[in-house]
Amino acid sequence: MDVTILSPLAVGLGLFGMLASLSLLIGFAYRGWTVLLLAPFAAMLAAAISGEPILAHWTQTFMNSAARFLAQFFPLFLLGAMFGKLMEDSGSVKAIASYMTEKLGAHRAILAVVIGGALVTYGGVSLFVAFFVIAPMATALFQAANIPRRLMPAAIALGTSTFTMSALPGTPAIQNAIPMPFFGTTPFAAPGLGVIASIVMVAFGLWWLSLQQSRAKAANEGFDGVNAAAQAAKPADTTLVRERATVSQSFDPVEIEHGHISNDLPSFGVAMTPLVLVVLVNFVMSVIVLPRIDADYLAEARWGETSLSAVGGVWGVCVALAVAIVALVLLNRRRLPALRETIDAGANASVLPVLSVGSLVGYGAVIAALPAFELVREWVLGIGGGPLVSLAVATNLLAALTGSASGGLTIALDALGSTYLQLASQYGIDPALLHRVAVISSGTLDSLPHNGAVVTLLAVCGSTHRESYRDIVIVGILGALLALVVVIVLGSLVGSF
Repeated sequence: MDVTILSPLAVGLGLFGMLASLSLLIGFAYRGWTVLLLAPFAAMLAAAISGEPILAHWTQTFMNSAARFLAQFFPLFLLGAMFGKLMEDSGSVKAIASYMTEKLGAHRAILAVVIGGALVTYGGVSLFVAFFVIAPMATALFQAANIPRRLMPAAIALGTSTFTMSALPGTPAIQNAIPMPFFGTTPFAAPGLGVIASIVMVAFGLWWLSLQQSRAKAANEGFDGVNAAAQAAKPADTTLVRERATVSQSFDPVEIEHGHISNDLPSFGVAMTPLVLVVLVNFVMSVIVLPRIDADYLAEARWGETSLSAVGGVWGVCVALAVAIVALVLLNRRRLPALRETIDAGANASVLPVLSVGSLVGYGAVIAALPAFELVREWVLGIGGGPLVSLAVATNLLAALTGSASGGLTIALDALGSTYLQLASQYGIDPALLHRVAVISSGTLDSLPHNGAVVTLLAVCGSTHRESYRDIVIVGILGALLALVVVIVLGSLVGSF
């Protein structure tokens, strides 16, 4: 419905309903209420205030959109969580962390933590699994180097939550998969720009952390002795952290405690093999295999009348994770004596996150279906700077408001993805550039204080927002925004590469 035929009262009520529902969603989610209930309730509140049919929006708009998200991305959540849990229980993540500790040592403690976190997350290990393993490694290194503990969360965040999540081409992170059905792209979209963005994030983050280390040394500030390894067992037990965490990432922290972690660590080569397979098989599927497949049958009604460009990206990541899982089990079978329990824990860890993000997507679908949303759409599309800038602003805002990179990104693309694709055709913009801008944008302002990954990271490091959040902002938000600006400027000048 066009807003021009709505009365000023109807428009005002519609906008008020959106703001009221969003305030309710943010406020209660921050207090630990589950979005499985909050999202539909907030959506129905917005519909009711706007004078829209409540039950129709719940069953036809909300549920259809949430179900579509599950249908598209649950395989990635499932395989990703299983892979992460198998990597943890086989001792592979710890083996990689130990190797980085041994090779780089305490005199390069910050660099060792960043590289260790980057290796495991770029290879497909869930962010929360990485947190619980990297934190004890960082504690030992920072204590040996006498670096303030307050810098640990930022160092871990730089390696696990920035460039490996949103910028490096081929990353199996769910954020990098979400734009693929909308833009017909692959995980390797705009690889050159992704590498440049990664360099900007890493260089800026390491510069800042090194500067803070030097300042602390000049002020005679050292490590204060809090044991992060002891803290690491606590967050999974708290409902508050769990509810926030499952909205922001793809692993339910409570499952960290299930299964059996091997004390017999594999060699570095064995530990790295599954991670290398994820990236390698993903590349082969995306660039060599899938483009050569005759998939015209997908246009038939029995397959949903879709196309290879809409599903190929997800297929590639799924095959890569499946191959890596099989290789991981074969290489580490004796280190996985409780294989069924480990697989069960990984599978279970995927359920609450995908349902939580799906609920956020359903909420966004209801908001986008309200007549007054056309005003919001017109405002977003009218932002100066062209489609790339308006896409970045819209994704940043929604990721910030929801505290979820994946949730904010999906809501933005559900509401405006087809419009941006049309604008890309009109302005001669490669959809791969839209993909990379959208993904990097989702990983910036999502790291506000209420973000579940931030809350969990601080908890496992035994730190607080007051002590460590400023440094997380610098390396996780400011560095990502700087990289985003570089990508938009380069993409506008020379296109995608």
